[in-house]
Amino acid sequence: MDIFLQQIINGLVLGSIYALVALGYTMVYGILGLINFAHGDIVMVGALVALSVAQALAGSGLPPPLVLLLATGAAMLVCVALGVTIERVAYRPLRRAPRLAPLITAIGVSILLQYSAALVWTKQYISMPELVKPTMFTLGGAQFTDLQAFVFVLACTVMAALLWFIKSSRIGRAMRATEQNPDVAGLMGVDINHIIAFTFFLGSAIGAIAGVMVVLYYGLGHYFMGFMLGLKAFTAAVLGGIGNVAGAMLGGLLLGIIESLVSGYIGDLTGGVLGSNYRDIFAFLVLVMVLVLRPSGIMGQHTGDRA
Repeated sequence: MDIFLQQIINGLVLGSIYALVALGYTMVYGILGLINFAHGDIVMVGALVALSVAQALAGSGLPPPLVLLLATGAAMLVCVALGVTIERVAYRPLRRAPRLAPLITAIGVSILLQYSAALVWTKQYISMPELVKPTMFTLGGAQFTDLQAFVFVLACTVMAALLWFIKSSRIGRAMRATEQNPDVAGLMGVDINHIIAFTFFLGSAIGAIAGVMVVLYYGLGHYFMGFMLGLKAFTAAVLGGIGNVAGAMLGGLLLGIIESLVSGYIGDLTGGVLGSNYRDIFAFLVLVMVLVLRPSGIMGQHTGDRA
């Protein structure tokens, strides 16, 4: 029972990161019908920017929370600028093109970001300075740190705020109208270009927060880290229901729990042969099963009646 609870805790922390990254995929898909495969690399850029700022300020005498806040702010500024620029330069001209064209463009942008990051930060792993020393807690025989609790609570707060914003704010209503039918929304006075750009703005800002969480949780950053993280987040979005914001959150948490349980239990049953090093196999096995058995995901895609 202790092992089960421990893996659930680990899975919730990991899944909350997947959920935040998956939000970027699902919001863009809901409005444009585009899988933005460059989103994982935007998260990577945010993580590396945060690492660079944290390293630069680590010995400055500033309080660690302020250093983390400044690093997160810098990451969000860079990611927002990058996301909006990608939408304006790479995706907007292809909005009326066949769907294969923007999909290939997204893959090309992803590769461009990866190797641009390799030129800026090199191909070596970058370590996060030890700004705070995590404190260990015990719950029902399972252990977790205050850093893990912070990551989980912050992720849940961001997700709850996003749900409220989409459901209650004026821009959120415009986003939902654009998702249902962009042409009709435009006739009703919604600035479609502005709403789509804002969607990239919002998704990139949340992706930057996710990138900071990743380097806080693992303590390392790398130019290629966004590739696998992006694929996992895409799997989470499909699992929950691509295009459904609440589904992306649910899918991320479920995927994190599945990975943790697999690495814990199957690793023990196979004597470590199939453990944490092979948990990616089971994550993508989940993707295949969802696509075969329920392509719309657990919660399905949220769509409205087309006019």
